[in-house]
Amino acid sequence: MIVYHSEDVSFALKNKREISSWIKRIVSTESKNQCKIGDINIIFCSDNYLLEMNNKYLKHNYFTDIITFDYCESDIISGDLFISIDTVKSNSFEYKTEFLDELFRVIIHGILHLLGFNDSTAKEQIEMKSAEERSLSNLQIRNG
Repeated sequence: MIVYHSEDVSFALKNKREISSWIKRIVSTESKNQCKIGDINIIFCSDNYLLEMNNKYLKHNYFTDIITFDYCESDIISGDLFISIDTVKSNSFEYKTEFLDELFRVIIHGILHLLGFNDSTAKEQIEMKSAEERSLSNLQIRNG
């Protein structure tokens, strides 16, 4: 089950059903072992909230757009995706993209991490970017 939450921000995502269906399609197409969706929590928060988590759990003292906590077991994909709405907004401005496009990129980035994609090396970053692009091209959201 995919559930959406907000912590420390007032943010409501529209089209949750369609976005959840998209995530399920990506898990189906990008997973190597025909994984199934377990419990995925997508938590929208502020920069300060995510910075505090970054310090507490990862010992990193910097802002980021997403932190993914992986609780996957066997072929069940589960985890928590903490996403800073503040950083997504500033990144969309910096990269000259629409806010929702940047948000969807960050969401799928976290899902790909749960599927075993990494981005520590240059080669992994290329593979992650390619998987993000494939995933985003598969997104279909109706207007309204």
